[in-house]
Amino acid sequence: MALVQYSDSESEEDISHSESSPRPAKRLRQESTATPVSSLPPLPKTFHDLYASSTRISVKDDPSLHGGRKRAIPHVEGNWPTHIYLEWYPSKGELSMLSNVIAQIEGKLRKSKVELNSLLRSDLGAQLPLHISLSRPVILRTEQRQSFLDTFKSAIEDSNIRAFNATTEGLHCVSNHEKTRWFYVLRVKKPENDALNHLLKLSNRSLAFFNQPPLYEASPHILTADAGSSTSVQWQRGGSADYSLCFHISLAWSLTEPSPDERDQIANIKLRELSDLSVYFDCVKAKIGNNITSMPLAC
Repeated sequence: MALVQYSDSESEEDISHSESSPRPAKRLRQESTATPVSSLPPLPKTFHDLYASSTRISVKDDPSLHGGRKRAIPHVEGNWPTHIYLEWYPSKGELSMLSNVIAQIEGKLRKSKVELNSLLRSDLGAQLPLHISLSRPVILRTEQRQSFLDTFKSAIEDSNIRAFNATTEGLHCVSNHEKTRWFYVLRVKKPENDALNHLLKLSNRSLAFFNQPPLYEASPHILTADAGSSTSVQWQRGGSADYSLCFHISLAWSLTEPSPDERDQIANIKLRELSDLSVYFDCVKAKIGNNITSMPLAC
């Protein structure tokens, strides 16, 4: 049975109404109890790429439709928002552990005016992917899209960077580059073969050909205290930057900045349940507009 892509003209209200009709829901429950459900193979990874974008509600920037968030880059005809990242779909057990972590963060913010918004699920309850960013949100022109993909694909293939496992260590709070949102994140340990630094370098270099700014740019003489830009950057022998302490996975966000004391309390949360968590990454993704291209790493 073919999958149907909703058009931009259909409203979320219409879709959610059809999905929440009580009669079909009742019929589904009856069928599930009458007929045993067979074990089905998992969905292919590319399935999520095909349906990664929600229905467009407005062609203008309307923060009221997005929990108060403001578009960092204004929409302009011919401009394509672009993001390079590593994607992770947590398992059911991992999702439960991450939900518990968010509950602990909310406990630390209970007495403040900070309103936490989870990144684990959408407003309709669908599971959302998590990610490690390898670029800022940047803009490509229509005529640059294919050239950039060709450039970045070649860089990944020539690098021979192998698939790797990443483990997490501790919580932190960082802001976006514009300081309009604050994110509550899991820090990621430096993986084997320093894959994250190598991938970041390839992403920054490829985007530089198209006059786009790098992620985590720093100077040996000018360092800031903001993890959203170049926090805790270390310098390796020969003057190359090591951004291992910058990589992270965002779990939640807020529009209000937490106080220094609240940040310290969050950083001191013990994550015993995540001590054995290991995330496997075998591809890099480039999202240009609503189109996602997956580039495999070497096996």
